[in-house]
Amino acid sequence: MAEKRKRKWGDRRDGHRVYDTTGLNVIMGHIMPNRADAEVWMQQEFDITELMQYIAKKNEEHPNYKTTIFHCIVFAVAKMVNERPKMNRFIQGRRTYERDEIIMSFMAKRRFADGADEAFMNIIPKDDDTLDSISHRIYGDVREARKSEHSTGGIDSVVDGFAKIPRLLLMVIVRIVRWLDFWGINPKALTDGDANYSSVLLSNLGSIQCPSVYHHLNNYGTNSFMVTVGTIHKAERIMPDGTKQIRDVVDIGATLDERIADGFYFARSLKVVTYLFDHPELLDRPFAEPTNYDYQ
Repeated sequence: MAEKRKRKWGDRRDGHRVYDTTGLNVIMGHIMPNRADAEVWMQQEFDITELMQYIAKKNEEHPNYKTTIFHCIVFAVAKMVNERPKMNRFIQGRRTYERDEIIMSFMAKRRFADGADEAFMNIIPKDDDTLDSISHRIYGDVREARKSEHSTGGIDSVVDGFAKIPRLLLMVIVRIVRWLDFWGINPKALTDGDANYSSVLLSNLGSIQCPSVYHHLNNYGTNSFMVTVGTIHKAERIMPDGTKQIRDVVDIGATLDERIADGFYFARSLKVVTYLFDHPELLDRPFAEPTNYDYQ
């Protein structure tokens, strides 16, 4: 991950302004000022046979906690974003910015029951992080969140506090917050820990036996990359030698803001994730280490 840049005029607290965008990207920010108007959705069936075998072997070494497919997806997508910096861009206030950090965010159910609260979880990979360290952090954060059935601080408590404000006053406050969001001057108390300000927002639908579905982007915040993970299942695949095999696969959907890059860039980026699934041993190497994927 690149060294954090010194903040300059025109930058936001959560990202530096990008000046080398094409004229088309600039104009698209004005023609389609709302992120939800510029969505591109892609869905792909990923072969995770090698990845599952790798996880099974890894989990034999530490039976006290389990590395899961979701942990691997979080880390693999993060490594891809680190290697493909345009995937960490966002448009707000009709200008293009790039984050100085990679923030992976997801929601965790405090209990698997109707009406149970959810908690925001943020993971910011460090240069020396590996799959093991990221897995430990996710496992620990989720376990800590589930000690209570209700929010215990952070952005969750802020949201709960706003929800208690009378409707007319809340309408005024939200309008002010949206204006501050446009100019990038929202207080840190409203942005830190909020999934709407993350690089990638993931939803592990497979954990509740749901398929990978389309999920919209939000106009509020800066998140331009949404990932939904479906259930693991068996599927017939044609192998490189032409034979057919029954393989373990998972459907993953991605909703992206088309204004931050073109389709060619998006497609190549997803191929990096496929490469990591096919070579899971790379997930045990430091986060900042290049994958050496051949883009030719």
